[in-house]
Amino acid sequence: MASRGGPRAAGTDGSDFQHRERVASHYQMSVTLKSEIKKLIYAHVVIWLLLLAQMVVGHLKLLPHDQVAMPYQWEYPYLLSILPSLLGLLSFPRNNISYLVLSMISTGLFSVAPLIYGAMEMFPMAQQLYRHGKAYRFIFGFSAVSVMYLVVVVAAQVHGWQLYYSKKLLDSWFTSTQEKKKK
Repeated sequence: MASRGGPRAAGTDGSDFQHRERVASHYQMSVTLKSEIKKLIYAHVVIWLLLLAQMVVGHLKLLPHDQVAMPYQWEYPYLLSILPSLLGLLSFPRNNISYLVLSMISTGLFSVAPLIYGAMEMFPMAQQLYRHGKAYRFIFGFSAVSVMYLVVVVAAQVHGWQLYYSKKLLDSWFTSTQEKKKK
């Protein structure tokens, strides 16, 4: 080894340490995926808060019925969709695989399933709106079925990407676990 100002060891130019300075790819991937999932969870929280606000305003009659319609049936089970997001956030600090798996399963149950049910529940009203131009529920002057279909589409994308990134993160964690077992 060479000292800071002294001569270098024979046969080296001093750059032979660089291979030890790289971070393993699965660790880099883990950090990146956690960041992406956190962004998606924050987007989900915004959607969740908007639906919660609509439900509170509708049930407490804080605004007239023609301004904010009563919630559809699918919105009630969708309120449980905050639980998978919390489980996902809890899995990050210690790379807890079981919490992440529970988060992925419960995302399907509490997030995706209510969205599918909601799309089916609102379909007859959407047909009536687009065939006959009649809407009976409104949210601030817009057809409630149109607004809620927009919410369903955005939420489905958020949860779809969340599941995709969670699966990739799970694979990344399994890679690091397998490498630890080999050593």
